[in-house]
Amino acid sequence: MLQTETGYERRQTLRVGIIGTGYAARSRAEALRKDEQVKIVAVAGRTPQRSAAFAAEFGALAYSDWSSLFCEQRLDLVFVSTINRDHAAIARAALEAGIHTVVEYPLAFSAAEARSLVQLAAERRLLLHVEHIELLSGVHQLLRRELAGLGKLFAVRYITLTATHPAPDRWTYRPDLFGFPLTGAVSRIHRLVDLLGKVERVSCQLRYDGPDLPHRYSSCYCTAQLSFANGLLAVLTYGKGDSLWCSQRLLEFHGQRGGLLINGEEATLLRPGSAHPLETGSRRGLFEQDTRLVLDHLRQGSPLYVDTEKMLHALAVAEAAEQSAQTQQVVCVQD
Repeated sequence: MLQTETGYERRQTLRVGIIGTGYAARSRAEALRKDEQVKIVAVAGRTPQRSAAFAAEFGALAYSDWSSLFCEQRLDLVFVSTINRDHAAIARAALEAGIHTVVEYPLAFSAAEARSLVQLAAERRLLLHVEHIELLSGVHQLLRRELAGLGKLFAVRYITLTATHPAPDRWTYRPDLFGFPLTGAVSRIHRLVDLLGKVERVSCQLRYDGPDLPHRYSSCYCTAQLSFANGLLAVLTYGKGDSLWCSQRLLEFHGQRGGLLINGEEATLLRPGSAHPLETGSRRGLFEQDTRLVLDHLRQGSPLYVDTEKMLHALAVAEAAEQSAQTQQVVCVQD
């Protein structure tokens, strides 16, 4: 390999593999196709038909499983965009094979497993990047700009509800494949950790519903109270399925000098006697932006945007929430 201290020489063509054929995998492939110094050489999905069609579209070879891909291909970089359950196993195999690795969140179902993967990547001097494009979004950049102006924060509420009728027959409705709801959707916790700091204690409740339990649910509703080290309380709610009847994306920050409300794509800064609309920007193109940052990091050593310790802490918070939901007790977060 033509590799320098900071990354790959720009003249070298990066040989890339993609694990998965869904939305995230396609977004990655479309972004990679725009770079003349990247060649997508292999694709492995969960079904042979989709893998073959995806690979043919992007000029790659299709594999029936990811282990065969690693055995038969020489890769510089792999993007892991498949079911959550398999992220950790695939990332470990890739790192042990000497391959730079990009994983969609969550990196693992347990914080200990995630930390061991981070350590493995450091020992092998390989890139392990966990996608958290919520940090790149216009909404998050707005929050970083405006929160200080609210003064000392008093309360936070974060709600994501998705009503679907009927509930889709997808892996994201299977606990064994998606994981505990706040682990599978750990980006919500990660956003709050990035903005507000460490969480000390968690109290969580979870309800599933559906005729195919425990194999598959048709609805879930998970709500957690997060107690931050700075004394702030935040309520985080995540739900989806056919027992919910309105979709909602809501973020509320209440401070001593004002409030900030983000409802869907609309943001409002609240002051005594006034409400000012704010521009949130577009949500489009974030996977492409993340992909470009990865390539620039490998070639030039430019920094990435995810703080590894914050990513690991968010997973530890999700793990504590799962324990709380099981025991109905307040659980202290163990990093």
